[in-house]
Amino acid sequence: MSNVFPSAEWLNELKEKLNSDAKYSDIAKDWEGDLFFFIEPSGNLKEKLTFYLDLYHGTCRSVEYKPDAADYPKPAFTLTATYDDITAVLTGKLNPMTAMMTMKLKVNGSMAYMMRNVPTVLDFVRCAQEVTKEIL
Repeated sequence: MSNVFPSAEWLNELKEKLNSDAKYSDIAKDWEGDLFFFIEPSGNLKEKLTFYLDLYHGTCRSVEYKPDAADYPKPAFTLTATYDDITAVLTGKLNPMTAMMTMKLKVNGSMAYMMRNVPTVLDFVRCAQEVTKEIL
């Protein structure tokens, strides 16, 4: 059963998916970097939303729904998008690489590292898409 995006249940289901998906584990085996997401209000989302994922060598070590950014002062990557743009990525209507290149998904962190690890990024998105069956 898939949970509604965005929710703590959805984020926990994504963690479970990342930790049980053999393809992701293999592709992301060299990835080291935590992610802090800022989702800006648009469409059905009326207030800013944050979530955090600690990704390390093909596993998701922890997630947090609605954390305070001050609790994670130096994540490897900070991603910012409007709710409409992130849901377009999660439903397959917007390619994640196109979203980054057109600044619909703003990335703060090493773009060189991100670009060297495009297969990991794309497979992370695949996993997120697979657990996203319903949006707010």
